[in-house]
Amino acid sequence: MTRLWNNPADFADEMVDGFVAANRRYVRRVSGGVARRAKTPAGQVAVVVGGGSGHYPAFGGLVGPGLAHGAAMGNLFASPSTQQVLSVARAAENGGGVLLSYGNYAGDVLNFDAAQAQLRDAGIPCQSLAVTDDVSSAPVTEKHKRRGIAGDLTVFRIAGAAAERGATLDEVARLAAHANERTRSFGVAFSGCTLPGAPEPLFEVEEGRMAVGLGIHGEPGLRETGVPTADGLAEMLVERLLEELPDGVDAPRGARVIPILNGLGSLKYEEMFVVYRRIAQLLEEAGVEAVDPHVGEYCTSFDMAGTSLTLLWLDDELEQLWETGVDTPAYRRGSVERSGEVVAEDVADDAEDEIGTADAEGRAVAAVIARAFDIARETIDGNVDELGRLDQIAGDGDHGIGMQRGVHAAQAAAHDAASRGAGAATTLARAADAWSDRAGGTSGAIWGAILGTVASSLRDDGSPEAAALAAGLSSAAERVLTFGAVPGDKTLVDALAPLVESFASAIANGRSVSDAWSDAADAASQGAKDTTDMLPQMGRARAHHEKALGTPDPGAHSLALIAQALTTLPDGKKARS
Repeated sequence: MTRLWNNPADFADEMVDGFVAANRRYVRRVSGGVARRAKTPAGQVAVVVGGGSGHYPAFGGLVGPGLAHGAAMGNLFASPSTQQVLSVARAAENGGGVLLSYGNYAGDVLNFDAAQAQLRDAGIPCQSLAVTDDVSSAPVTEKHKRRGIAGDLTVFRIAGAAAERGATLDEVARLAAHANERTRSFGVAFSGCTLPGAPEPLFEVEEGRMAVGLGIHGEPGLRETGVPTADGLAEMLVERLLEELPDGVDAPRGARVIPILNGLGSLKYEEMFVVYRRIAQLLEEAGVEAVDPHVGEYCTSFDMAGTSLTLLWLDDELEQLWETGVDTPAYRRGSVERSGEVVAEDVADDAEDEIGTADAEGRAVAAVIARAFDIARETIDGNVDELGRLDQIAGDGDHGIGMQRGVHAAQAAAHDAASRGAGAATTLARAADAWSDRAGGTSGAIWGAILGTVASSLRDDGSPEAAALAAGLSSAAERVLTFGAVPGDKTLVDALAPLVESFASAIANGRSVSDAWSDAADAASQGAKDTTDMLPQMGRARAHHEKALGTPDPGAHSLALIAQALTTLPDGKKARS
């Protein structure tokens, strides 16, 4: 279990502060994460990696010469927000463009893709790559759906080496994708992991049992089996990875691989050495030559007891790049010559802080919006444990924590804007940005998109027309649908779609906003309830179909809870009563 923390909500930020204080030779603190201490050489591609905290040395521990130029570091097991990725990318970029790389998880994809779009809009060349090395998480016919686990290291290292050698952005992206295609990983766990302040692990494995095919965010394994001997585990790992050879590798015999036996947080190095002893024998028996073996912790899952095996199947191009020297806080290979201008830390918020004042009616609406976030915060605070429990069944258990971080930040931003004379549009837009930035992850991106889209349909002066509210909500739903989920996938969309449809229909039929919202909240609640018997088709729960049956989707449930709570606006009484 995790034993040392102050306020669990501050754990990730305090961890980054301590990491920087211990590694100032390598990194500097920037808003959203860390960047190299030395300025990126002019014209060199900046490789920016990232993901949730709780996986050290991924991601900040891999920042330094020969590897990453910066790391966007989200909250525990939650992707960094779009704003965090943007901030780190801008701090690292110096005229050569940016390659963004991250594990293939829904929140990371949403936020890194959004950052990529904004960088391009700002005239900064950018490409991105999601790592997909985990063979357990999808069949070979759907490789694009696979998770990124310890194979992050091989992809990041090849990208960093290519950038170090002066490759163009297109070439760095091509080589990173090539490394990803030739990387495969497979893992097991003997116990779950416990987040700071949590009363129990995200999942548990019975004594003497082993979870096979786990994820690095506390997702349960796909199946359980008895714990084998060290040799038996080695045989299981090697056999599974030799079953699936990457394109271009006709047969294992004669091939050269980089083997990485990765510890997930609590497994002792001595145990892993015993396992690797047999892995080395098995690779040799298969005619595979092991080059530069790695045994250690490279991508952990907090305090999880478990291990994974990664194989990077080399060709001449990849092997040459692999020889590039690397010097980072947690990972060193070969020798590196240090040079370049040292850059001061910069954690200032670059957001424009000017807020224009609205007329009296607009300020009154802003005050109602701020009150709405008070209600939303009270609702989430009262249900945070239940939301975490629902998410723990087939996900990683952090939905309640993420929603709590988001709604707290949004509430503070809304009150700040309203107190300074802002109208409805500005107040809601500030809240949307704060929610997205603080929550991170999939829910942060989605709630930021919903609130931000509705805000764009409003004005700061006057009171919004009912039709404008309906149109804003409809546009928000359309935007969320562009993220990939559709009704029936067992996601937040299953509550959002009926809420928007009901509200728009009621407004079109001349009903008041309060009555329309009350009906819409009921529709959202029914939609969330209906997810109970659905099989998940999106997100981390997708790989755990049967475990999600009988449980409502936590994202849909939290949206419905907030929708119902907001029926008390504006006078504290339920709209229909």
